[in-house]
Amino acid sequence: MPIKNCILSIDQGTTSSRAIVFSPDSQIVTLAQLAFEQHYPNDGWVEHDPEDIWSSTLKVCKQALNEAKKKGAEVVAIGITNQRETTIVWDKKTGVPIYNAIVWQDRRTAPQCKTLRDAGHLDWVQNRTGLLLDPYFSATKVSWILDKVDGARNKAEAGELAFGTIDSFLIWRLTAGKVHATDVTNASRTNLFNIHDLAWDQDLLELFRIPQSLLPTVKECTDDFGETCAKTLGNSLPILGVAGDQHAASIGQCCFQNGAIKSTYGTGCFVMLNTGNKVLKSKNKLLTTVAYTIKGQTHYALEGSIFVAGAAIQWLRDGLHLIQKASETELLAQSIGDDHGVYLVPAFTGLGAPYWEPNARGAIYGLSRGTTSAHLVRAALESVCLQTFDLFKAMSEDGVKPTLLRVDGGMVANNWVCQFLAGILNIKVERPKIMETTALGAAYLAGLQAGIYQSKEELISMNQIEAHFESDMTQELRQKLLKGWSSAIQSTLGFNA
Repeated sequence: MPIKNCILSIDQGTTSSRAIVFSPDSQIVTLAQLAFEQHYPNDGWVEHDPEDIWSSTLKVCKQALNEAKKKGAEVVAIGITNQRETTIVWDKKTGVPIYNAIVWQDRRTAPQCKTLRDAGHLDWVQNRTGLLLDPYFSATKVSWILDKVDGARNKAEAGELAFGTIDSFLIWRLTAGKVHATDVTNASRTNLFNIHDLAWDQDLLELFRIPQSLLPTVKECTDDFGETCAKTLGNSLPILGVAGDQHAASIGQCCFQNGAIKSTYGTGCFVMLNTGNKVLKSKNKLLTTVAYTIKGQTHYALEGSIFVAGAAIQWLRDGLHLIQKASETELLAQSIGDDHGVYLVPAFTGLGAPYWEPNARGAIYGLSRGTTSAHLVRAALESVCLQTFDLFKAMSEDGVKPTLLRVDGGMVANNWVCQFLAGILNIKVERPKIMETTALGAAYLAGLQAGIYQSKEELISMNQIEAHFESDMTQELRQKLLKGWSSAIQSTLGFNA
């Protein structure tokens, strides 16, 4: 029997590109994934070759579609989700990027951000965009490319160049240059988008010296983003849903109600709290962002961004060679006692929320002759949970105190991580049955636009929880761990090489 009304979800991430075909009941029919190379040309710089992004995406899409066809799946639409803030500028005539993609983790524009802060622009920018002045966001990346690539600024002012986050670049390529578009969630991460007006802001463009002709058209998350060129994927398919990865994960977790909160543990960690139709400004350096716009309804969110989560485990594997695969970390963490005293602050690309210190660098504290690889592995896992605590503390000081956290991402397949997270946060943690929530969220968006799903309520009814975790940590141990973590953070912030 054929499986009708399937959706191809493109999940273009920081370290790999994935394509997943979902059936209408949100089950995975096929999955293809391909890693690509990371480039670190200078201290604090992180780049991707845009052609690697494109070729890997194209390859996994073709593989997933071919395997789905063999299983009798009929794909009718595409949803796209992507690593946010990562910036590409390309030539409109040729479609060829003029520089590598500058990745969201990149810190090269920290001096420019400091200059803007020192000039008194922070509150003004935050009030319009919900964001801070930090190299994390796209605006200063675009400006850097226009200033540093020969002839780029002149070409931009002549209307010959296009800027886009990864979603825009993929849409351009998939539609053979016919569509230059993005969605509200990706636009809201650029520092160029007014989240109140839901439009590009001319004053922000002037501040960052970016010609408006570079910018894509902004659409809802559920919208018509064009059709793929038949030659590209073998047949023409409509692109009907787009959202940045963290927004898509929130949608995949069905965080549609005011107060619903999720945390995704991928390369980085991102906590997102749905605040309904209210734009809440954090007093503790959390971000205000567009959660989604679906069928004319916009919800906002408070977000905390941690730059290094799963990337710390990759470092243990690829940099230090302490493990061969991530799944080994659970047993290693269980092999040591709670009072091991080792803390890892994984500030490899600076510290995100709530510290926002782009010049911070990673550090390890509490080493002794008895320290083993197991101690470092456990400290890395704990650091992700302890950073999450920092975000929850900031939310609490902003007046929000969640009692339930929905988690997803590769790291939370680790039961030890989920249990430690529940303990350090002292709240209930839920893990979904389908872990690919980011890709699922993009599929939900495309399905809503295609009429496969009739409402958000229908999606909520389909949501399945695989495991619950309740705190079993004593208050004494929690306070001891948090005291040591606070000391490690302050020492890291105070270090100046």
